Amino acid sequence: MTKMTPSEAFVETLVAEGITNIFGIVGSAYMDALDLFPTAGIRFISVAHEQAAAHAADGYARITGRPQACIAQNGPGAANFVSAITAAFWAHSPVVAITPETGSMGIGLGGFQELDQMPWFEKSTKFQVRVNRPERMAELTRRCFYIAKTECGPTQLNIPRDYFYGDIDCDIYATEAVSHGAGTVEQIKKAAELLAKASFPVILAGGGVSMAGAISVTKELAEYLSAPVVNTYLHNDTFPQEHELGAGPIGYCGSKAAMRLIAKADVVLALGTRLGPFGTLPQYDIDYWPKNAKIIQVDIDTRQLGLSRRVELGIMADAKEFATQLVATLKSVQPSRPKNQERLGLIKKEKETWQEELTNWSSSTAKLMHPRRFLMEFSKAIPKGSIVATDIGNNSSMCNSYLTFTGERQHIAALSWGNCGFAYGAAMGAKIGSPKTPVFSLQGDGAWGISGLSEVMTAVREDIPVIAVVFNNNEWGAEKKNQIDFFKERYVGANLDNPNFAQIAKDMGAEGYRIDNYADVKDAVESAVKSGKPAVIEAVIEGGKNVLAEPFRRDAFKPAVRYLPKYKHLSEK
Repeated sequence: MTKMTPSEAFVETLVAEGITNIFGIVGSAYMDALDLFPTAGIRFISVAHEQAAAHAADGYARITGRPQACIAQNGPGAANFVSAITAAFWAHSPVVAITPETGSMGIGLGGFQELDQMPWFEKSTKFQVRVNRPERMAELTRRCFYIAKTECGPTQLNIPRDYFYGDIDCDIYATEAVSHGAGTVEQIKKAAELLAKASFPVILAGGGVSMAGAISVTKELAEYLSAPVVNTYLHNDTFPQEHELGAGPIGYCGSKAAMRLIAKADVVLALGTRLGPFGTLPQYDIDYWPKNAKIIQVDIDTRQLGLSRRVELGIMADAKEFATQLVATLKSVQPSRPKNQERLGLIKKEKETWQEELTNWSSSTAKLMHPRRFLMEFSKAIPKGSIVATDIGNNSSMCNSYLTFTGERQHIAALSWGNCGFAYGAAMGAKIGSPKTPVFSLQGDGAWGISGLSEVMTAVREDIPVIAVVFNNNEWGAEKKNQIDFFKERYVGANLDNPNFAQIAKDMGAEGYRIDNYADVKDAVESAVKSGKPAVIEAVIEGGKNVLAEPFRRDAFKPAVRYLPKYKHLSEK
């Protein structure tokens, strides 16, 4: 036991847990600890808005696989974490949200910047704790990091601001590494039997495959079974589409090949996925989920097993450890199996058919770029191995058809929380986590205005060379699409009038490129990468009803009905 202040105990525990960067905005509530960061070797990265700080911590955690922290001023600052921490929750990302609060003697009195901060994060964290004694600072800080690792999700450390001060005796040490195991022998044996007997097995590779580093063993399993592998929604980095068995992602704006193949399955191995309901909705008028297939679901969170889909077998396990034991079990019975040439031929045909259709969609030569033409050129131009963070909205979601990856932890998406403003903050964190890798942020012009625009100042000030791509069509495209499809092109709140984002980026000290011709995409990407500076590529693209895209929430709308006389002229009936 060593004598120190609670601030020292807090900072020393961060160091013990491997924290070298922390994202936030300077605040009086934790300034005593902040003063210690530089000497402790912790870089404080000051952002423009706390939401970006939490997204950056999320991006860093997703790329490195290690817990990362963000910190905010009490009250309004902590409140600005809420949406971003929820995004981390649905991404199973180990983020520790540090939320200093009003002093212990003022809790509940309604003082300056005071409101109970615990309920804000109750449903979006795996664990939350209020430090109830200064002497427990190291213990409870350590606990937040441990549970973030063990349960793969965010935690909240809430600290009364007066508890950073005083004299305490405490012990500083790091939490242990975590292993989630492979599942029981009987479960692995049962899964092997189901897959070995299947007439058309399909592997659904979820985020857990990427997080566990399980692509290699998933390839081995797929090749043994001659099974097509499809990626879950917005997890394009869980299996390479260039592999002969890789069919691409299901879900919104995904791969028709993947959807048609999984529709044929009699057994689905859902590896490292919670089977989120939004990611399995019908798309392109294809109701592809195989309703009669037997589902083997593998996830480290037992609460997700069988939650959104009935499963034949629910296994709590690490995706890599499970797949490794599954391959060994299959091969112990039958060391090798002949390739199923008929199935391989079908996979090849479906991929070629989809690629031909996608290329036709993307071949517009109109003067104003079609977004699909831009995405086709962009996907060809980015360096192999790049990390891409994607926001939400039609153009960002169309990336689902184009982005392909060769390794784990390369695609960072807003996923099912779907909050606008995710990508740029996440990309900053990813770039710090992987400084030698090109990192791109893809956002629509609406989402860019929420977060990216102001955070360019952060990237310039902190020397974080993220490359932002802004889809500028002067509209909230996903919602405008709904107004086109369901509301007779009555536009309310969907149109934007944007400035020159590339010029604003230059004024902030970044590189700026404004392009409206698909022939210029490659040069802009190469120049941005070569610059080694924060850069903004403003892609001026076509919008409105001529843009081919699926309705974003086709599950959420019905033809409009109006009963009151003054509104009857708006009725679709």
